Amino acid sequence: MTSNSFKIGVVCASSRFSKERADAVEAWMAEHHPDRDVVVAFHPACFLKHGHFAGDDRARADAFVEFANDPRIDAIWFARGGYGSCRVAESVIPRLNAVARKKRYLGYSDAGSLLAGMYKAGFEHLAHGPMASDSVRDDATAKGALAWLTTGRSDWIEPSLATDPRPAVAFNLTIIDQLLGTDLEPDLSGHVLMLEEVSEAAYRIDRMMFHLTGQNSIRRVAGIRLGRVSDVTPNDPDFGQSPDEIVRYWCLRSGIEFLGSADIGHDHFNKVVPFGRR
Repeated sequence: MTSNSFKIGVVCASSRFSKERADAVEAWMAEHHPDRDVVVAFHPACFLKHGHFAGDDRARADAFVEFANDPRIDAIWFARGGYGSCRVAESVIPRLNAVARKKRYLGYSDAGSLLAGMYKAGFEHLAHGPMASDSVRDDATAKGALAWLTTGRSDWIEPSLATDPRPAVAFNLTIIDQLLGTDLEPDLSGHVLMLEEVSEAAYRIDRMMFHLTGQNSIRRVAGIRLGRVSDVTPNDPDFGQSPDEIVRYWCLRSGIEFLGSADIGHDHFNKVVPFGRR
């Protein structure tokens, strides 16, 4: 690493992360950034194991705070999703200093719990987008993510943001639905809310949309865009409505404008959605 390297700290706030996956990410970085102008540094706690989690709650929280507050780290990249960041978010956010507030943070899926709480706390450089583990899936995905992390600008941006000046956020449907009414729920009044989901039955998507759109706080959004809802699990009998039809139904019923599609999802086409106004 040279003194001029842009150093991205990789943290794991949720499920276990394998050393083999980290090695693959580092190999990708070595291939695409051989002059080490951009480097990644995995916090050692990424490889801890505590049941389902990458270390216990304290270890994951301390690791996040350490890298976020470290002036030698230029940006923070979530290693992966899974489950667990909601268990540490409330203890993490009050410990973050002025250095942490200047950095960019990128992730999606379960990382949304931390991103939501940080957005509520006034952090300005947050985005829903590809995580470190995604960099071994597709070159364009990784390059787009790294462009945003290093410069705050990228061609790998959700297309509607180019023409819609309103502030935007993006979340996994399950995550934002579970955050409602908690201390991590941000004020999304006037925002375009983008949603995506994976591995849920249609009836569960319907139930979450009932709960989400029934909240007064969500009824103040500018509108909802739907990203990809993939790997919908079978239901017997068939629910009879597609995810798009479900979301349109609950938007119409609640008076929230349905704004169309969003190019986000649990896949390697997942675009970056910076939180707030671009």
